Amino acid sequence: MASASTQIKRGAGLGARHLVYALVAFIFVLPLWWAVVSSLRPNGEVFADIFPMTPKALIPSPLTFEAYTGVFERGFGMIIANTMFIALVTMVGGLIVNGAAGFAFAMFEFKGKKLILSLIIISFMLPFEAIALPLYTVTQQLGWLDNVLALIMPSVANGLAVFLFYQFFSQVPRDYMEAARLDGVSWTNILFRIYVPLSMPTCISAALLLFIFQWEAFLWPLLAMPSQQFKVIQVGMAAFQQQYQTIWNQLFAVSVITALIPIALLLPLQRYYVQGLAGAGIKG
Repeated sequence: MASASTQIKRGAGLGARHLVYALVAFIFVLPLWWAVVSSLRPNGEVFADIFPMTPKALIPSPLTFEAYTGVFERGFGMIIANTMFIALVTMVGGLIVNGAAGFAFAMFEFKGKKLILSLIIISFMLPFEAIALPLYTVTQQLGWLDNVLALIMPSVANGLAVFLFYQFFSQVPRDYMEAARLDGVSWTNILFRIYVPLSMPTCISAALLLFIFQWEAFLWPLLAMPSQQFKVIQVGMAAFQQQYQTIWNQLFAVSVITALIPIALLLPLQRYYVQGLAGAGIKG
């Protein structure tokens, strides 16, 4: 009897715990679900059941895809392609630059190493607004304004990505490096043939960070591309809020597309992403 009573209590506790989890998940998912529903309604019906709030607000009735067809007719497909190009190029370049920098800090001893590493760590704690003006001045002097390079180059080097690689490479036994050097292997081959295969979770974490930073960038593309001939997704979203009218269902459609693409990348790679961040944080 005692065993059965204990099992019942455990079952009740487990059920209550899952109920709490479901309620918390519902609270977090509700805004996204309402955005999806609003994007599937005519523009005039978006706020029809909100004041007062009724269950009908969570059902796309009447159902229509006019918002999605409308945003692509207004050239949003090209904006997605532009942003994807910028994010992927930044991600690839960032993995090479930040991985090499993290490897150098982990393997070599040189004067001022701790100071430089400390400045790199501080750099990713600073808000972008603090460096926006000097970065704009440098970009202008280089003649990169209204150029794709202005969107890519400042984002390739990332202090957080350097720190992740440095932390991971510092944990790899130096026996691998010393044995390779005794065999005459170059530093480049040591990095790409030994250390990079070992650091795949960190590479995935850094790649996702670089991709998401570019995907969510708004202020810098707005400053670096004054003519807006090459729009990215966050700047493009602002076009759906006009001076005298907001096309709400199209704005929600754009928001849903903007949110789902990073989610689609993050969900299948979540295990590696968490493993990379956790592994980089063991030491330090």
